Amino acid sequence: MEIAILGLGCFWGPEIKFSKINGIKSTEVGYCGGDDPDTTYKKVCSGDTNHAEVVKLEFDPNIISYEDIVKIFFDLHDPTTLNSQGPDFGTQYRSEIFYNNQIQREIAEKVLKQTNKKLSGKIVTKISPIHNYCKAEEYHQKYLEKY
Repeated sequence: MEIAILGLGCFWGPEIKFSKINGIKSTEVGYCGGDDPDTTYKKVCSGDTNHAEVVKLEFDPNIISYEDIVKIFFDLHDPTTLNSQGPDFGTQYRSEIFYNNQIQREIAEKVLKQTNKKLSGKIVTKISPIHNYCKAEEYHQKYLEKY
């Protein structure tokens, strides 16, 4: 199994969509890329932590490739809007791919370059190493209880 961590706006919709894809074994919502190694939803919403809302995927590379996951990532959101997706605005809603190793970085850069050609160079997606990933435990549990 491998992991992928992707920021593509509010994490609820993408988590549901990714969970239905063959080869994705588990999904988890959280925050990544910020300054605090143990953040919370409330802190992230303040805009002061530098975290992005993300979906963490555990996937079987024998069924779905990381490259295919990155292509799906670009199809599931608008990578040309800075710090926003739909009605959500703020740095936590940015488009960002967090890589786990050099191979993932190279694949993400390749797919971004290909996609950027199709979108006339308008992509604002960042590619960064995984840093200070935090599971959104408290918020996720409340969401599951509600629905």
